[in-house]
Amino acid sequence: MKQRISLGRNIFIGSNYIFLIFLSFLCLFPLIHVLAISFSSSSAAASGLVKLWPVDFQISSYQYILNKPEFIQSVLVTLKRVALGFTINLLMSVLCAYPLSKERSSFRYRTVYAWYFIITILFGGGLIPWYLTVSETGLIDTIWALVIPGAVPVFNVILLLNFFRGLPKEIEESAFMDGAGHWRVLWLMYIPLSLPSLATISLFTLVGHWNSWFDGLILMNFPDKYPLSTYLQLVIINSNPMKMSAGDIYKYAEISDRTTRAAQIFLGALPILLVYPFLQKYFVKGIVLGSIKG
Repeated sequence: MKQRISLGRNIFIGSNYIFLIFLSFLCLFPLIHVLAISFSSSSAAASGLVKLWPVDFQISSYQYILNKPEFIQSVLVTLKRVALGFTINLLMSVLCAYPLSKERSSFRYRTVYAWYFIITILFGGGLIPWYLTVSETGLIDTIWALVIPGAVPVFNVILLLNFFRGLPKEIEESAFMDGAGHWRVLWLMYIPLSLPSLATISLFTLVGHWNSWFDGLILMNFPDKYPLSTYLQLVIINSNPMKMSAGDIYKYAEISDRTTRAAQIFLGALPILLVYPFLQKYFVKGIVLGSIKG
């Protein structure tokens, strides 16, 4: 017999839907507004006429940005950084989390190494020691300067080791009884069972490398070595018509600082927006499962 839903329950469900729709709109409004400005004319953007829909639709801002060789070069640098950084971060997270997830009887100095990593979260040497370390190791003006200093993301290691500790011990014990070693247990058993947690830290890693701009500004001395976020940050802050070429000044008759900034912000966020839906289903599960055990 079908259970009848009470009027109060219907009101509660309806109120939840209305609240969630309103909350979703608040989250999407800034992005939609930025996208609308990027496709609007300079006069409409300057006069504040653009809300959720472009006014005097045009793509001049995107043409201006995409035709600049500096923009294309910065995209290539960022793609290279993301590829190297993602691979190194994920590999180091797995290799650090696996031994730290063992009991003290299996890994005697587990607590010592765990605190070694945790201290790096609580205390830092500061900007100048960090820069001197990178400089003395010869990494300045190389892609490795953007990857090696953050090769071990401790927060991701903590999430992953807690997830590993939550896996049934019987799986590991049965594998050892069949003659498997730690490497085989890690790559053939732990990794396939840890896809939700791995997807979560993968998203953190991708977003972190794609959005990072400060290290590129400090560690790179030449504009052609800037990652995308650093390049966009400098363009947005240092936009000066007095330093533009004749072609750029002609283009600025059709666009403005607001439209170009909006286009750059949207282009910078677009890759993450495309990747996130594929990893979103693992995101909440990976966070919860990676944080319930200490």
